[in-house]
Amino acid sequence: MKYVDEFRDGAVARGLAAAIARAVQPDRRYAFMEFCGGHTHAISRYGVADLLPPAVRMVHGPGCPVCVLPIGRIDQAIRLALDADVTLCTYADTLRVPASDGLSLMRARARGADIRMIYSAADALALAQREPQRQVVFFAIGFETTTPPTALVVRQAAALGLTNFSVLCCHVLTPAAITAILESPEVRTLHTVALDGFIGPAHVSTVIGSRPYAQFAADYRKPVVIAGFEP
Repeated sequence: MKYVDEFRDGAVARGLAAAIARAVQPDRRYAFMEFCGGHTHAISRYGVADLLPPAVRMVHGPGCPVCVLPIGRIDQAIRLALDADVTLCTYADTLRVPASDGLSLMRARARGADIRMIYSAADALALAQREPQRQVVFFAIGFETTTPPTALVVRQAAALGLTNFSVLCCHVLTPAAITAILESPEVRTLHTVALDGFIGPAHVSTVIGSRPYAQFAADYRKPVVIAGFEP
């Protein structure tokens, strides 16, 4: 398959592994954090860690925007759904996230809250158009990749004059998450997690470019290499 088979060449992979092994300094150990959950899945699925020399270790990063979302945001969404009598629309990966008091969005739905799983921001907007008697709240979450669709539906709702559509915006920024990791006590002062650099998410970088990562090399001496992954 075009653009897939080109990345499944075993000979190329072994050649890259050999090149990495040659570049490794014998008296050093290296640790790189892959940022995206897709990276982690690909590394595990294809045995990438086994191809790397023993001195090179991959550290699993935050993985996804749901993983770095403060629990208070989930609590806020649950309260809206339970107490404000709104229709809350969100992506599937947020439904099982544990919240306060033993709740989650899925458990709130079991208590009678109108919480609906959607596949895109456009689905939430379409629901608001179909059910004008309901207040529809889109629980918007994601890194920079899913921010443009959220912005688009906000603009479309305004153009349509919809008064029953709103957004609980919980988008997070990739550079901010990397900064939080580098400023954490484990990395900055305790040195219990040693990092030499990051494998940055290509899909996010397509939106924001490479410039936001420059400060990590300049200020922290931690370069960010942008790499894609196979879904």
